[in-house]
Amino acid sequence: MAKKPIKKIFVIDTNVILHDSSCIQNFEEHDIVIPIAVLEELDQFKKGNDTLNFHAREFVRSLDSLSGDRLFNGGVIIAKNKGRISIRLDQEWERDFALTMSSITPDHRILHCAYALAREQPAKSVILVTKDVNLRMKAKGLGLMSQDYVTDQVKDLDALYTGRRTLSDVDEDSIDILYKSPFEIDAAVLPSASTFRPNEYFILRCGRKSALSVHDAQSGMMKRVDKAAAYGITPRNSEQTFALNALMNPEIPLVSVSGKAGTGKTLLALAAALETRRHYRQIFLARPVVPLSNKDLGFLPGDIHTKLDPYMQPLYDNLGVIQNQFPESDIKHRRIQEMLKEEKLVISPLAYIRGRSLVNIYFIVDEAQNLTPHEVKTIITRAGEGTKFVFTGDIFQIDHPYLDSRSNGLSYLIDKMQGQQLYAHVTLERGERSQLADLASDLL
Repeated sequence: MAKKPIKKIFVIDTNVILHDSSCIQNFEEHDIVIPIAVLEELDQFKKGNDTLNFHAREFVRSLDSLSGDRLFNGGVIIAKNKGRISIRLDQEWERDFALTMSSITPDHRILHCAYALAREQPAKSVILVTKDVNLRMKAKGLGLMSQDYVTDQVKDLDALYTGRRTLSDVDEDSIDILYKSPFEIDAAVLPSASTFRPNEYFILRCGRKSALSVHDAQSGMMKRVDKAAAYGITPRNSEQTFALNALMNPEIPLVSVSGKAGTGKTLLALAAALETRRHYRQIFLARPVVPLSNKDLGFLPGDIHTKLDPYMQPLYDNLGVIQNQFPESDIKHRRIQEMLKEEKLVISPLAYIRGRSLVNIYFIVDEAQNLTPHEVKTIITRAGEGTKFVFTGDIFQIDHPYLDSRSNGLSYLIDKMQGQQLYAHVTLERGERSQLADLASDLL
């Protein structure tokens, strides 16, 4: 006779709720306990327009809709085939716990809740769920089970979609046909054609012959990709050629470009936006300010623009590189300054863009690896008619305290959107900034 699985009790930390307000729906038939300290912390986030504030309000509303005081008296069923959820009040600290954790902080109150539950119900598996690595280590030091919230994490980072690949055993005639009008071939004649994704890029090789191409799933054709410059910026390798092709294609409204520092992600996106600006009403170039709540900005002198300038400077640097491709007398050089003055080109923190109308806009989100999956979804779902979204970033360079290479919004976007007709992605691997920058990126 099969053993009945042990029912688990998950104690949820505040940062999990601020990451995903619907998290309580993702623990299957197991029970959930919310320490009272968590509700107190959520109360500090309920006012404001940031994503954290949205999650705090949404969670408290959903909790309130479940029932009234029953949450404090044994809990209530979350939904059919789900476990129970309850709120647990503070208790007098266990002597062993008090000897180890001397300060009464919200983190330690949450930790004590899990510790006391594990002592009270040894037959059940009590697990603290938190995105705080340090708190997980403290829990394990006390002999408690603890884990990260992994529902929206990419499972296999090594297999993450790159958006491009090389086919080495292509028939020579197929490559020759790509160089003749109409510069396309039936994708079905190529090896492994059944595995091709929409808007996936390929280097086709046969001996010394090669061709760059993209899979057009709608027509079933493999189309040649030419090396094309964008506002004075010329791609230096096949990866950048592929990226520019996707970035300048008005038929692909969602593009992501990932890669380490110096691969040209932001520069290519901005150059493509300037090159195709006639198709769009405005160009928005935004990046998240970390921390997202912007609390640290208060320690910098000056008004809000002065405070934000250091965060936006890398975007201005990329704009300067493009502008300096042309002499000051050139209309393309002057046009960039005119676009900034007329607000046809807007550089701003992401939080300041969210409330604006996103219709017919070329929208570039830089440093997207510092966004949560929910934030990425919120941004994309605001897309109006004619808007193109571009997300750039390095999934291995995370500044957000509760995100990593598997749980950040950019990795999540790449993993979930691959294979969609409206989406293209390219991973850039070759650094083009300088030999020194490449060496530092690889070795340090």
